[in-house]
Amino acid sequence: MANAMNRWSPATVAAREPLFRLFDTFFNNETQEDVASRGWAPPVNIQETDQAFKLEVELPGLTKDDIQITLENNVLRLSGERKFEKDVQKENYHRIERAYGTFTRSFALPTQVETEKVEAKFENGVLTITVPKVEKARPRKIEIGS
Repeated sequence: MANAMNRWSPATVAAREPLFRLFDTFFNNETQEDVASRGWAPPVNIQETDQAFKLEVELPGLTKDDIQITLENNVLRLSGERKFEKDVQKENYHRIERAYGTFTRSFALPTQVETEKVEAKFENGVLTITVPKVEKARPRKIEIGS
């Protein structure tokens, strides 16, 4: 029984991962274009300060017109699309690894935010969204009286 358990330990499975990927690639009929056009999710950093929540989203190759931001019921939702350029002849590509297609990311925000004061800016392929906290949710120092 112990021998059977060792065959499927995390270390054993990790060591066999390249072999699993080889079989997936060999028996899978997906083209590189199929893989690239499958949905994708841009990476996001979320930082909390005393004043606000700050989200930084990597969206290289997009413009601000390609991105939609909505805030409803304290859920911040980002969506958009990175389109494959139709003018480019696909048969000239040797490899397509960049993901194309639509994306959606949703983030539940705490109830103590100023929804009317949310700001977004897009610069150098990075979308920065700042969600200010309400005044009463911000930490404050309490003085000790004598």
